[in-house]
Amino acid sequence: MKKFVMAALGGTLAGVIATTQIAGPLVAQENTQQTNVYEQLDLFGDIFERIRAQYVEEVDEKDLIEAAINGMLTSLDPHSGYLSPDDAADMRVQTRGEFGGLGIEVTQEEGFVKVVSPIDGTPASDAGVEAGDFITHVDGETLLGLTLDEAVELMRGPVGSETLITVVREGEPEPFEISIIRDTIKLTAVRTRTEGNTVVLRVTTFNDQTFPNLKDGLEKAADDLGGMDNVNGIVLDLRNNPGGLLTQAIRVSDAFLNSGEIVSTRGRNAAEGERFNATEGDLSNGKPIVVLINGGSASASEIVAGALQDHRRAIVVGTKSFGKGSVQTVMPLRGNGAMRLTTSRYYTPSGRSIQNLGVSPDIIVEQPRRNPEAEGEEEEARQNRTEADLRGSLSNDSLSEDEIKQIEDERAAAEEAAKLREDDYQLAYAVDLLKGLMALGPKN
Repeated sequence: MKKFVMAALGGTLAGVIATTQIAGPLVAQENTQQTNVYEQLDLFGDIFERIRAQYVEEVDEKDLIEAAINGMLTSLDPHSGYLSPDDAADMRVQTRGEFGGLGIEVTQEEGFVKVVSPIDGTPASDAGVEAGDFITHVDGETLLGLTLDEAVELMRGPVGSETLITVVREGEPEPFEISIIRDTIKLTAVRTRTEGNTVVLRVTTFNDQTFPNLKDGLEKAADDLGGMDNVNGIVLDLRNNPGGLLTQAIRVSDAFLNSGEIVSTRGRNAAEGERFNATEGDLSNGKPIVVLINGGSASASEIVAGALQDHRRAIVVGTKSFGKGSVQTVMPLRGNGAMRLTTSRYYTPSGRSIQNLGVSPDIIVEQPRRNPEAEGEEEEARQNRTEADLRGSLSNDSLSEDEIKQIEDERAAAEEAAKLREDDYQLAYAVDLLKGLMALGPKN
């Protein structure tokens, strides 16, 4: 018994020693990390004081601090950033569906402002600005070296005033200028029309007006056709839709689904993930749906396309979407500012993340270029830049190498089928139609 007690005691002492040997370095490492952080903060303070005292011109201290904050956020990914009080106010106005400006959804790429999408019916759209354009100058002032917020500020101004933007466009040999008259941008989130007995719902953005506009537009169009029974199908046009509110993407998806998951979000902590499910009630009474997407379809529009595609509720037609599969949370800060922080990734009902991959259409249909003279070998070699090309974009960690290869193989097969139109359009159409009917069939 004495030997047993001594053995147990020896084990306890060994455990204490082992714990001490392991925990000691961990505590030391943590203390070292904290010391490094404080040293870096001291370094920041030193640089701040040097700039205030010795920079060639007097600087605004508030601007310096805001620039430092924004630099910290923008270093994380392309969609995080700092919103000044004015920018935060503008964002709140925009989500309500009305704001002042040119009507361009933009991002920043390699120091230049890239147009994600011009908003339908706005001065920018009317002036001929296209998705994928790079804006290099505003009124002769270069945007290189400016933050996205600074570049956007240059494009703002009084309603009725003129601005001259310099644009670089793929397929054009030289930069060219576009004159735009600033205006108050009043968004009609959904425009409705009929083509024969087909209802076309053109969704331009996802703000507080999107679902009400869609519901009212669909009901009116159905009434004009003599009732929903006379509607042969719905086209949900999400092309060049840059996204917007997650809540509205969920409501639009729910409008055509009776049950099942619409989207899930997963953040840094697994416990904070959320799932959003459809409720009973289909506004279209089960009518066939075709969703149109292209490289300008991003974020919320990809949620809708992915949800309807995964539930086999719609055929997705067009070209691969932008591939923005992250969710940004706007957090109010003291002084009426705010920060836009990427807090989670979203996943379609089948559990796939489209981050950097985009939504692949069931049927690939390229939109002909506006300028036929631009077609040729150079045009065929043109590749649209996507979320995956943005500096610092989040990686897609939800798929294995085999799953990614399968997606790429399926996309290559669809692209090969699309080439058939050049040789035999009617045959290609028949193949595409069969594929579309299969997409709407029951799940295996």
